[in-house]
Amino acid sequence: MRTVRNWRFTLHLQGPLTPEQSDTLDGLDSFSDGLINLVTGPDSAAFWCSFDAEHLTDAIAEALGRFEHFPGVLVRGVELDEMALDDNGMATPAVLPPPPPLPDAP
Repeated sequence: MRTVRNWRFTLHLQGPLTPEQSDTLDGLDSFSDGLINLVTGPDSAAFWCSFDAEHLTDAIAEALGRFEHFPGVLVRGVELDEMALDDNGMATPAVLPPPPPLPDAP
């Protein structure tokens, strides 16, 4: 029996989008279905992704496939949301929750 899970992860880009790349993004239907959303910072850009797939690698491959018609945009890394490990039934003794925040020093 196959188990399809909803995988949430972030694709970090090599740098911010250029104005031309932003214009191209606006015209790409493959980025308008809500499964992959641009998040920008002062010197960065990333895409928050949410894909249903049996395996994480399948979900990432589907997301990366959307960049085929997005020239010059380079993905430098994939970050798995720490909450997704628990939500997707992947929590094990090797997957520890983050430590509690440190108290503020006086």
